Amino acid sequence: MTTTRNDKPAQVATADREIVISRVIDAPRELVFEAFTEVRHLSQWWGPEGFTTTTSAFEFRVGGEWVFVMHGPDGTDYQEWIAWTEITPPKRIALLHGEFQGDPNAFEAVITFAAEGAGTRIEMRTVFPTKELRDQAVEKYHAIEGGQQTLGNLAAYLTTLVQKAES
Repeated sequence: MTTTRNDKPAQVATADREIVISRVIDAPRELVFEAFTEVRHLSQWWGPEGFTTTTSAFEFRVGGEWVFVMHGPDGTDYQEWIAWTEITPPKRIALLHGEFQGDPNAFEAVITFAAEGAGTRIEMRTVFPTKELRDQAVEKYHAIEGGQQTLGNLAAYLTTLVQKAES
């Protein structure tokens, strides 16, 4: 366990800067992990309800980048940039996510994939540089609801893949 100078767990030290979203998805862990690692899958489900994604660059490897635009249902475009910092198939992905490379407000995220029965528990844990940036993401951009909707879109997408594979 990582500790801070005060010998408190690091988790406690970042609690006011975190958003944690978790969901069990009725699909095998390897398939859920694959849905995060291939742009052909990501483009089908990434983002909250009503959003679509256009990718301009995608390289899934440590140090690789995903550059994309999320198109909101109201016509607003959101420039996005992700760099992968750790990849441990099929268990864990760590990344840095901002609007552009070098974004001083970029946040760190760790996505874990744990087998749970025949399904997979996915957990997305994001840590923002400051409490204020976390609060802004929650209040202005509805990050918690958006994250829950994104995982809902993933679950629906994977349900269709599993059903196609079974038929």
